[in-house]
Amino acid sequence: MVFWLNAYRINHPLCRAADNGTIRLDPDNEPQPDVMLFRAPDNGGQARIDEDGYLVGAPELVVEISASSASYDLGAKKEAYRRNGVQEYIVWQILERRIDWFRLANGAYQSVAANQAGVIESEVFPGLRLNVSAMLEGDLAAVQSALHS
Repeated sequence: MVFWLNAYRINHPLCRAADNGTIRLDPDNEPQPDVMLFRAPDNGGQARIDEDGYLVGAPELVVEISASSASYDLGAKKEAYRRNGVQEYIVWQILERRIDWFRLANGAYQSVAANQAGVIESEVFPGLRLNVSAMLEGDLAAVQSALHS
């Protein structure tokens, strides 16, 4: 996932990608997502980096990699991200060999299905496409190819 988001970022320099950074969502939630992609406020983003180096506010896209934490990532953490306006949320459930992509619409997360080719495209980041089966199989060449199709 880090490779995928950074490969996208190469051609979209106004985006920022980070892994394992702390987000100050609200007074009760400071999660440390596995990977995130966001825009600076002067580029239409909703989060900013504060004087302590923390991201304050909701990044546009968050990815969590789950094994034993899947129930938390799909429960309380998902709810905190939804409530604070994370527009797209991806959970890769390693043990289940499954990637769930959620999109915020009218205040609720909606599950996004892959198209006929097995690809999901972001609505927030144009051209950010994920070949789900390739990612699950570790085929990074096919993951990268989906970004350029």
